[in-house]
Amino acid sequence: MGSTAAPSIRQAIAGDTVTDWLASVKDPAERSHQLARLATEDLRALGPLLDHDGASDLFEAVDDELAARVLAAMAAGDAAALVEVLDLDHAADILREIKAGPRERLLSALPQDRAEALRGLLSWPEDSVAAHMVPEALTVRPDMTIGDAVQALRSDAATLRSDSRSGAYVYVTDADRRLLGVLAFRDLVLADPQEAVAALTDTDVLSVSPLTDAEDAAQALMDYNLVAVPVVDADNRLLGILTENTAGEITEEEATEDAERQGGSEPLEVPYLRASPWLLWRKRVGWLLLLFVAEAYTGTVLRHFEEEMEAVVALAFFIPLLIGTGGNTGTQITTTLVRAMATGQVRLRDVPAVLAKEMSTGMMIALTMALAALIRAWMLGVGPEITLTVTLTVAAIVLWSSFVASILPPVLKKCRIDPAVVSAPLIATVVDGTGLIIYFMIAHATLSQLQGL
Repeated sequence: MGSTAAPSIRQAIAGDTVTDWLASVKDPAERSHQLARLATEDLRALGPLLDHDGASDLFEAVDDELAARVLAAMAAGDAAALVEVLDLDHAADILREIKAGPRERLLSALPQDRAEALRGLLSWPEDSVAAHMVPEALTVRPDMTIGDAVQALRSDAATLRSDSRSGAYVYVTDADRRLLGVLAFRDLVLADPQEAVAALTDTDVLSVSPLTDAEDAAQALMDYNLVAVPVVDADNRLLGILTENTAGEITEEEATEDAERQGGSEPLEVPYLRASPWLLWRKRVGWLLLLFVAEAYTGTVLRHFEEEMEAVVALAFFIPLLIGTGGNTGTQITTTLVRAMATGQVRLRDVPAVLAKEMSTGMMIALTMALAALIRAWMLGVGPEITLTVTLTVAAIVLWSSFVASILPPVLKKCRIDPAVVSAPLIATVVDGTGLIIYFMIAHATLSQLQGL
């Protein structure tokens, strides 16, 4: 007996069976695919059909840009009812994708305290940790007994939303919410009820300021193997917490953006299949124009050495081989370094160690590639002088590319420039022109035909 195909979301909306559609279509990619194809009137009709659990389930499965499109198409009241059930940080991420006018209308339809909390998150720069924090956390006073603290947390449980996700830690604060320390929730509930909170408090707390880069804060949380890290202002007042799952999302998003930049393109804000040709053009053309201009100096170098190539035509045979080898060498290094820097393994102070390691590796690679170049030149029968020129040039270009690729990413990071912009195409472009200069300088020194040119 054949199985019945699951209904589409359009059919579910028409038949008021959205709950059944959510139950039958579990794959996030399929949900996103169907939802993205709905017309505005279908999206508007979807709002009243989603209950709280269904809204949370759906928006957890789709990306923020698509969720924002869904909310923007709905009546403000329906959209506000759905936002009300989302975690605060997730809701802020979605609202950040909506234009200011519709977003403000949606916020105005929310309860005042909820709207103020979201406006607070939206007021921070998008790349700051404060924009991604959960503004709610479990807190107790240091002068409480353990019993009083547990009772206070029980009382607060009615007002704390599920999106606090801070059950692992309880933060100790004073009357002005200044952070004094932290203790594990497990230690709190297992301790003697008559013992003082202060006796269990760990005052050595890792915290971050609200304007800390979100990626740096996420990396710190993972480096110290924490479940959450508190966000405090200049007066050490607790503003919120960055949770482990949010840190994972930030790290994954940054890794994706770095990978896209390494390919010589600006990151897409939407999944690839929903990116229009116009968007792809905008994300790619800037880099391509920059690389085109940078590559133009390669032609200038070739024109400058036109006489040398006319005198020894065989020099031209090896140009693609030489510049390709240099670009490939640099690309390998920058790809490894950018990732190591993203995970906190390499910092600016490590440049000497990186340089020593890569130059040592470069010497071994240079010898290997020089041997390969010698064999290739011998096979082409270009003569001993040109063979020597090509062999020396390959070694020199590999070492030069190793040097440039080793120092650029950390230096750019220090200058507050994303090291991922040192993409494979850019490194290859830089090495192309400089490699040609090295080639013809060595040729002048080794070829008798070029003496006097």
